[in-house]
Amino acid sequence: MTMTDHAALLAELGAVLGEAAVLRDAATLELMAGDLYSSGPAPVAVIRPTDGAALAQAVARISAAGLSVVPRGGGLSYTGGYRCQDSGSVLVDLSALNRIEHISAEDMYVVAQAGVTWKQLHDALTPLGLRLPYFGTFSGAGASIGGGLSHGALFFGSARYGAAADNVLGVELVTADGGLLRTGQWALKVEAAPVFRNFGPDTTGLFMHDGGAFGIKTRAAFRLIPLPAHTGYASFAFADFERAGLALSAIARAGIAEEAYVLDAGAVAANAERDRSLGAALRAVCQVLHTATGIAGKCGALLGMVRAGRQVVPTDAFTLHLVAAGNSQAAVAHDLASAQRLAHEHGGIAIAATVPRIARADPFPGLNAVLGASGSRWAALNVKVAHSRASALIRAHQQLIAAQRAAMDACGVRVTYLCSALCNYSFSFEAVFHWQDNWQPLHAAKLAPDVAATLACGPDNPTARALVADLRQQTCDLFAELGGASNQIGRTYPFLSVMDDAPAALLRGIKQQLDPQTKMNPGVLEL
Repeated sequence: MTMTDHAALLAELGAVLGEAAVLRDAATLELMAGDLYSSGPAPVAVIRPTDGAALAQAVARISAAGLSVVPRGGGLSYTGGYRCQDSGSVLVDLSALNRIEHISAEDMYVVAQAGVTWKQLHDALTPLGLRLPYFGTFSGAGASIGGGLSHGALFFGSARYGAAADNVLGVELVTADGGLLRTGQWALKVEAAPVFRNFGPDTTGLFMHDGGAFGIKTRAAFRLIPLPAHTGYASFAFADFERAGLALSAIARAGIAEEAYVLDAGAVAANAERDRSLGAALRAVCQVLHTATGIAGKCGALLGMVRAGRQVVPTDAFTLHLVAAGNSQAAVAHDLASAQRLAHEHGGIAIAATVPRIARADPFPGLNAVLGASGSRWAALNVKVAHSRASALIRAHQQLIAAQRAAMDACGVRVTYLCSALCNYSFSFEAVFHWQDNWQPLHAAKLAPDVAATLACGPDNPTARALVADLRQQTCDLFAELGGASNQIGRTYPFLSVMDDAPAALLRGIKQQLDPQTKMNPGVLEL
């Protein structure tokens, strides 16, 4: 159908949302057609609602017209989760649902609309001495809470508190027929503070990591904690990946860190190259000094950074970094001492803790990292396994890469790794593929102007792109063979096809109940 065929619907949407909230220009449609990895059919239109009730009216009209509805959060993904399956779709850009509605220090919860970013929420809570337990991703300057709940956001605070979905108390969402549905204590007929998620069956959990297949999240309530009074940092170098992974698991099991993660030498070098400028170095120093407590703390932080500039890290080392936090300096010192003991037991040597210190000093530094330092593209794949299976996973993926090494070298494809602790019971493994290629429209849109001026979009590189696609497929197949579970599933990882019959039938039943015509983000999660 043509734009003319949809004229009546678009006029209705303009009347409900306001003309400025219905976008049909070619540049916007092209931008919204893709994520950081690939593009699909352009939507008929993009709507940018500012109100949940108006969005519900709009969704009812879109569904009645026979079009699909595709929700989009911050857009910073690479698994096709909000890529339109066909050209008969209206994409819902939630970035204008960006208000923090309520912060309760008395009841220790916050309510925010789905388009609020992790940085925005963190900046609002910090002056109040409050924090989300899990408080954001590396891309939190642009990634939204709605997208994070739909696609499995994790990192800052995850070693102790889990992922975003583990810390949400309730959500409000719009279903395919335009209905408004609330979960947890919000589901009561009478007005109630959303402080108890598990009022009966966990209906909130049904909508976590669903990729928007069951509805469009409009707002969420999260639990709060006081900002920890003391924070400490540690870093260790290991001769090989497997030893670093074993140490990460030991530290995770001990429950002594808020973040604990392993980087390989390539990942560290990429970050160092990106931040090599004098301006970046000065900003890092200022941020670290700003977040350190007291004169002694500031001096210690600065000394650690100075030492890091001279400290020799073994060539090709894998480095483990962690953040410990607590309400007494003694508790933090105890946790850091325990981490050092566990790292040493697995062959680690202590190095200056510059990486975790700077990461915490400025957790949401902007979105320039959507590209590598030379303008190269990257795409990650992740999986969660039990600690006892981590070594086998590391060896298996290294063997997969070794078998493809000649082809990778021939067209300039490389892989780096990031592994992290998700609570004390889950090992998160991430393989990141890098290559030179032309950019997605989203890459250029997210770069700061000064950075964009220094980078040039690479030439079209179909050979490398095809190899990356093959490596991603092989990696996903490996994850499935090992019984791994991924977040940010989108349209990249197998889901229903690897599910046992009974849970698969349950999920299909929920989809049928909420979206009988399959108009809500069809194809995501293989639904």
